[in-house]
Amino acid sequence: MKETLLEFLYILGGFMAGIIVECVPNFSEGIRADVINAIADAFRAVKGCRVLDVKPDKDHNRTVYTVIGSPDAVKNGLLAAIEIAVKNIDMNTHKGEHPRLGACDVAPFIPIAGITMEECVSLSREAANEIWQRFSIPVYYYEEAALTPERINLAEIRKGEYEGIKAEIHLPHRKPDVGEARLHPTAGAIVVGARKPLIAYNVNLNTADIGVAKAVAKRVRAKAGGLAFVKAMGVMLSERNLAQVSMNLTDFSKSAVYTVFEMVKMEAARFGVAAVGSEVVGLLPLEALVESARYYLQLEDFQTSQILETHLIGE
Repeated sequence: MKETLLEFLYILGGFMAGIIVECVPNFSEGIRADVINAIADAFRAVKGCRVLDVKPDKDHNRTVYTVIGSPDAVKNGLLAAIEIAVKNIDMNTHKGEHPRLGACDVAPFIPIAGITMEECVSLSREAANEIWQRFSIPVYYYEEAALTPERINLAEIRKGEYEGIKAEIHLPHRKPDVGEARLHPTAGAIVVGARKPLIAYNVNLNTADIGVAKAVAKRVRAKAGGLAFVKAMGVMLSERNLAQVSMNLTDFSKSAVYTVFEMVKMEAARFGVAAVGSEVVGLLPLEALVESARYYLQLEDFQTSQILETHLIGE
């Protein structure tokens, strides 16, 4: 069930006395409701682990889960969820628009309150070792947990996707960080790490030409000289017959949501294409929305403290 902002603030207020870590694992199933729900229920069954959001996508064939709780609860919830995924997801037959390496494709740990990034890195190491020991799924580290500069960027690890890593995992530059150089027969591999909060943000275009979305994504993403702290790719939404610019905003304070949206619109216009909607996958910080409100409404001296619900969790 999705909470309203008011309900979420009450929930967060109840957690504030303790250590809070967030985990946003992505599982390679976005179609079968029974499997999606079973994975969510595995998290919920662990005391101290709360599921805040479940976002399935049929075109991506992927579901993003947002969970918070104590470090041990979140780690144990992740292991329980992976056990469900191993039993129900076969990467040999999996198809979807989003890049992926395994049944549980990626699982980042994110510091929220009372925990440092270094401690989240240690937590990711604990989880990785248990994943290999319990399920024989090889693990790659990324972002703050990466062991080499080449593996900081998730896209570099996922090059070639499941099919590519299946053929190349034995090569020196593609060997996992934890476990043997062989994929799980059905669950593939997993990428685990620690990172700052990011915003998964997608913009849909009124065209069925994926080439346009890819061209726009290239102009927007930081790696190609676009906006700082923005990762972007073009994908096709088959059910809606629309092309999409799918993005991760890794630091919204440097590249705001409204800035990204306006640049996507501007670049799409070069091809005679318009944005017909956008979406946030998972959760995002309140301040990111406040920034956009300031911009589009031209609010002067507006502060987050002027939002009634923010006072419910105190200073």
